[in-house]
Amino acid sequence: MALREIRELGDEVLRKKAKEVKILTPRLKELIGDMFDTMYAANGVGLAAPQVGILRRIVVIDCGDNPITLINPVIVEKDGQQIGEEGCLSVPGKVGVVERAMHCRVRAKNADMQDFEVEGEGLLARCLQHEIDHLDGKMYVDIATEMRDVTAESEDEEQEETQEE
Repeated sequence: MALREIRELGDEVLRKKAKEVKILTPRLKELIGDMFDTMYAANGVGLAAPQVGILRRIVVIDCGDNPITLINPVIVEKDGQQIGEEGCLSVPGKVGVVERAMHCRVRAKNADMQDFEVEGEGLLARCLQHEIDHLDGKMYVDIATEMRDVTAESEDEEQEETQEE
């Protein structure tokens, strides 16, 4: 497996609609493995294929429970409300306050191209909605009510720790 370059805000590929996967080719299977490796290396919990420059409807998520591969995902139900901070590997050093559904159910194909459904609450619901948005060229910065720079905050913390020693 290989690490892929994560495209950042401003790259036009992030604003394009991804194409449906009709056949899972060996190259797309390799892409899925690379996406997991890239996501883990970047300390992320989700990654969509457009974020690595591939316009296919593929998402990988691991919120700590178990890794999930979603091919051609569609949100079939969502309800409730949660408001919280969200970040994105394509928008490094920033977080924003975003309103999402508290619960959602998604229909997709797995890595064997078999139909399945996944239901999520809280963080998993947020991840599912965030990553599926990427497949339609939408990014959380479009709906965030507040944005803040966390790069400066982590640098301040490092300086404080150094001063304490």
